[in-house]
Amino acid sequence: MPAPLLSARSLTKHFALRGGVLHRVQAVVQAVDDVSFDVRAGETLGIVGESGCGKSTTARLLMRLVRPDGGDVVFDGATVGAPGGLGLRDLRRQMQMVFQDSYASLNPRLPVSMSIAYGPFVHGVPRKTALDRAASLLEAVGLRPELFANRYPHELSGGQRQRINIARALALEPRLLILDEAVSALDRSIGAQVLNLLIDLKGRFNLTYVFISHDLSVVQFVSDRVMVMYLGKVVELGPVDEVYGTPRHPYTRALLSAMPSMDPDRRIEQAPLAGDPPNPINPPSGCRFRTRCEFAEAVCERREPPLRAMPGAPAHDAACHMLAAGSGHSRAA
Repeated sequence: MPAPLLSARSLTKHFALRGGVLHRVQAVVQAVDDVSFDVRAGETLGIVGESGCGKSTTARLLMRLVRPDGGDVVFDGATVGAPGGLGLRDLRRQMQMVFQDSYASLNPRLPVSMSIAYGPFVHGVPRKTALDRAASLLEAVGLRPELFANRYPHELSGGQRQRINIARALALEPRLLILDEAVSALDRSIGAQVLNLLIDLKGRFNLTYVFISHDLSVVQFVSDRVMVMYLGKVVELGPVDEVYGTPRHPYTRALLSAMPSMDPDRRIEQAPLAGDPPNPINPPSGCRFRTRCEFAEAVCERREPPLRAMPGAPAHDAACHMLAAGSGHSRAA
């Protein structure tokens, strides 16, 4: 296998909650806890999970918009922020991010062309060259420059603004895009158009994607591999067809069974998963999913299951004691 373009190694981020007269640390939110994964060049890695599982925090750690408490990000063999490694300025030339809120992501005082050209201009590209690149990217995302170049964000629809954000992310000619809920705020038909645009741009500009979404159908449509997160941990990771076809972790099975279906034979009468995720300030010991898992046993409380390859499927990893021989779980092979 070729070396990954992007690697996360034991990424950890805990947010301190302060209070009281002296503003001391009262508690710690374990948003992301020891997360590791690779993203290969040219692929789309989908990240799914319930709200609060750490998807967006992981994206911000990769971009160094949030400084990690532990772990490393390695881009194309160079460790980000390390002495002799990759600096943040160089990282952001090669990796860009598209956020969920298309309006808040744009400067309301800048016309569209300047919003796109601003990044290259700051990185030393001549003004005329940057504006020409902005016009070219407007065409690439399906917007005519003569109609949209001088408009302001409030004059655009949500779908048009998100296309502008995609064009702006491409302005520095990056190799990897992080798409954090990039279509979740859009109407279904508009979101489908933006998804098709992203697939077209990926081939046209030779891009790699990290695609974050709570919509399992969208992730299945665009991804090559999928990573499932729960309460700051990775619980399953593998090729999208394997994860969706033969999910191994109980949480993944519960998520997939909750997907809407037009097939009346797949109608469910009982919720596949009950209750809310535990408080990330004080997560359960051992397996974090055990408080909602119908198969939980004593070993799940005592030990945290490691993420390991599944027998017969070396590219498919899951973290569950039921899947590990000799773990002590009654259902283990």
